[in-house]
Amino acid sequence: MSKVGFIGLGNMGSGMAHNLVEKGIYLNVFTRSKSKMVPFVEKGAFSHKSIKSLTNDSELILACLPNVETSIEVFLGKNGILSEAKPGTIIVDHSTVDVETSKLIWEKSLDKNVYFIDAPISGGPVGANEGTLTIMCGGDSIAFEKAKPIFNKMGTTVVHMGGPGTGTSMKIVNQLLTSVNTVAAMEAAILADKYGIDLNSVIKILSKSFGGSRMVERNMPIYMKKDYENSSAPIRNIVKDLKIISEMSNQMNLDLPLTSLSLNLFEETDKLDIDEPDIASVAIYINKLSKDKEV
Repeated sequence: MSKVGFIGLGNMGSGMAHNLVEKGIYLNVFTRSKSKMVPFVEKGAFSHKSIKSLTNDSELILACLPNVETSIEVFLGKNGILSEAKPGTIIVDHSTVDVETSKLIWEKSLDKNVYFIDAPISGGPVGANEGTLTIMCGGDSIAFEKAKPIFNKMGTTVVHMGGPGTGTSMKIVNQLLTSVNTVAAMEAAILADKYGIDLNSVIKILSKSFGGSRMVERNMPIYMKKDYENSSAPIRNIVKDLKIISEMSNQMNLDLPLTSLSLNLFEETDKLDIDEPDIASVAIYINKLSKDKEV
C-alpha cells in the first residue's frame, strides 16, 4: 500500500505512527489535537485537517482510538471514514472495542465495497514505540495479506485470527488475563513483601516458575518503586475493557467470577486520589482492604 492514513495519536497511536514514518511509509495523519501532528510532519508525514481529507488521500487507513463511541464516530459518523472511502480501500481499527462494534463496522463496509479489519493490539506504549506489538486481526484474508507488510512495521507478532470480529475477540481474551493476572501479581507482591522476601529475588524466581507471568514482570517493579501516577497504562483503560467483557459475558450467559472481582477492584482503585493511576496501583486498594480489617 503506497499511501497510508493514521487517525489517533495517543499513547499507542503515536508510537505506531512513528514506526511507520521512520520506516519510509507515505503517511497521512489526523488527530483532534493539531499540536500532536507537528512531530510527524517534521519527520515527513502529511497532516490533514479532517478525516475526509485523510481518507481521500489514503489506500489503507488505520485508526487507534480510545473507546467504542469514538470508533463508531470515526468509522461510521456523518463525516467519518466510510462516508468518503473509495471502493477497495482497506480500513483498520486497532482500538479495543466490543465484537458487536467490529462486526457493525464490517457490515457497513461491505455496503461500500470497502475492506474492514479489526486489529487490536497488545504490548503497551513500549511495544508501540519499539515496533514490537502483537496485532491480532479479524476480517477478509486477502485484505489482511495486503495490509500485513504495514502491520509488520509496527509489530513482531501479526496473526490473522479468522473472520470479522475474531481479532477483537482475541483482544478481549487477552484483556481478561491482563486484568486478573495483574490483581494476582499484586497480591503475590504484597504477600512476599509481608514475609520480608526481597522482591527482586521474587521476580527472578517467578521468571523461571509456573507462577510467573508478563504481569509479574511488568507490575512488580512498579510496586517496588511505588511509581503509580501519570501512567501510560492507566486503570481507566482496563476498567473500560473489563466493562466490555462484562457486558459480553452477560449476553452469552457466562459467569466469569475472577473478571467480575477484578473489575470491582480496579473501579475502587480508580476512586482513590491518584493522578492517572497505573494498573499496578490496584495494590494500594488491596492493602487498604487489609488495613480496614485491622480497624
